[in-house]
Amino acid sequence: MSALRIALLTHSVNPRGGVVHTLELASALTALGHEVTVFVPAAPGERLFRLPPCRVVYAPIVLAQADTVAMVEARIDAFRRALIEHDAAAFDVLHAQDSISGNALAELKAQGLIHGFMRTVHHLDHFEDPRLTAWQRRAFQDADHVLCVSDTWARDMQSVYGISASTVPNGVDVARFSSRRDQHDAQLRQRFGLQGGPIVLAVGGIEARKNTLGLLEAFASVRSGLPQAQLLIAGGASLLDHDAYSRRLLQRASELGLSIGPHESVVLTGPLEDAVMPALFRSADVLSMVSLREGFGLVVLEALASGTPVVVSSIAPFTEYLDDATCCWADPDDVESIAAALVRALGENGIDFENAVPALLARFSWAASARCHVDAYRRFLAKRALLTH
Repeated sequence: MSALRIALLTHSVNPRGGVVHTLELASALTALGHEVTVFVPAAPGERLFRLPPCRVVYAPIVLAQADTVAMVEARIDAFRRALIEHDAAAFDVLHAQDSISGNALAELKAQGLIHGFMRTVHHLDHFEDPRLTAWQRRAFQDADHVLCVSDTWARDMQSVYGISASTVPNGVDVARFSSRRDQHDAQLRQRFGLQGGPIVLAVGGIEARKNTLGLLEAFASVRSGLPQAQLLIAGGASLLDHDAYSRRLLQRASELGLSIGPHESVVLTGPLEDAVMPALFRSADVLSMVSLREGFGLVVLEALASGTPVVVSSIAPFTEYLDDATCCWADPDDVESIAAALVRALGENGIDFENAVPALLARFSWAASARCHVDAYRRFLAKRALLTH
């Protein structure tokens, strides 16, 4: 069949889950022979943390970004202008990966400048500002077809919003994420003062949605029995404002007697360069993802591919693809449950790295994800052609 011209739109140059998904999907679609362009808003001097093997269009941000509302507005504006400049209507498929790009496409659709667009919902956030809430809703309501990365969110789109969404799989690059060590491993441990361990890793920075405070409380409990343990909180390049929650975490760490910094009991890395991510997972004795709400949880698969046990919340979407042989479960609302799961993961955790984990990883590849996306794209185009005629 003929190759498609596909525009994938992602909201940030930083390594967030949805951005990683976009770049991996772009690479896999390109490998299938399709012509892919990634659109991403960027301030002067900004570049993607990882370049995909396809065309990238940086949409210049020219409006001020004084607060979250202004930041979203500036990025919608950047997308809209770049899409018009690069003849958005010439693409077979325009695919937004987030609310920001979805709003830009909704505006162009309302103006009759494009025929329609697709949207992937990774997860939805709760906003106090009514403009952010309205933007989030418009980005999927005005889409011609909605995809979700888990059945959980697809069901929610139907039950809460009356929108029929299709589930498409995520993937994991098992060639990149493995237990094979390289020069980055020792460098990473030295850089952040990761000493004897055990090392508890959390990826994604400090966020209420990721339950970082709950993890901190649980870690303090674990450390009472394992005084050399360190909590490594990596990443955090979010566009949303988590400052107040971060201050609460720093204050609570002080109250619990947990020191923060390299070589200390709690290590905050901030955003990391892409090349060290496989070593980051290998440096840990356990990955903790005890989120209160999650879209899919790509880092869970990346950790397992690296040979690292995982503790995850006993909620969907994790319950869709994990089981007792591939993870240790924790109640994210119960600090004692999180602590017990961490201790279990650091000991006889029952995770089957010989059979169950390889079988799980085999179910998720970016090539398979790309093929599912292409099927969805062709169904979308066939439906649009019927409506047009």
